[in-house]
Amino acid sequence: MHIPFLGHWRKKHGPAPGVAVMSVGEDEGDDNDRERHERIAELLSECELLRAQAQQAGVELDDSADSLEALDQLVPRWRDDEETAAWLGNDAGLYLGTVVVRTVAGARWEIWPNGRPVVRLASGREIDVVEAGHEWADNGAPELSQLYAEIAEG
Repeated sequence: MHIPFLGHWRKKHGPAPGVAVMSVGEDEGDDNDRERHERIAELLSECELLRAQAQQAGVELDDSADSLEALDQLVPRWRDDEETAAWLGNDAGLYLGTVVVRTVAGARWEIWPNGRPVVRLASGREIDVVEAGHEWADNGAPELSQLYAEIAEG
């Protein structure tokens, strides 16, 4: 969809900074907490635009570290379209977070008070994967697989 004034606004203000998850309230208890984290993980793992782009390029996103390497090899045609790059950056960050949460022991999604999803490692370190996804979509660096390796090590 092309909205003329929106292009001027974006030039002045830049693209949307990311994704936010809002919650109505916190559940009490371990079972409810685990269910809440599972629901959040399921929601954040969708990454529809990234999955569609990858499928068109013949890349299967199976939530593995190998799939991050395959994403790093994609030709970045989306950089010509600011709107697509912004959405793809969100999805790339959420996909990176999904891979980390599913493969790194003790990693889980946390939601900052402003609604921004981050990955919290067992060490307590928090990683703003959405910001990393935007950097990857805009510049190609850091590579998603490289960032994953650094996260998995520490």
